[in-house]
Amino acid sequence: MNLFSWLPGGPSEADVRAEVWKLGVRHRGEPLDGALAELKARDLSAERSQLLQACVRQMKKARPA
Repeated sequence: MNLFSWLPGGPSEADVRAEVWKLGVRHRGEPLDGALAELKARDLSAERSQLLQACVRQMKKARPA
């Protein structure tokens, strides 16, 4: 069973927050750029892709205009 397959809405808000924080650490304070770069990886699992896409949506929504 896939991690997110049994969740109707995909990753939880807590999962997204935690991943955004990890992306910021891995990508030197640029979590959005990091998530977009990681989404381009060819060997990305469906679960990882879903989590990164949720992170991108959240960060774009929270970004000041």
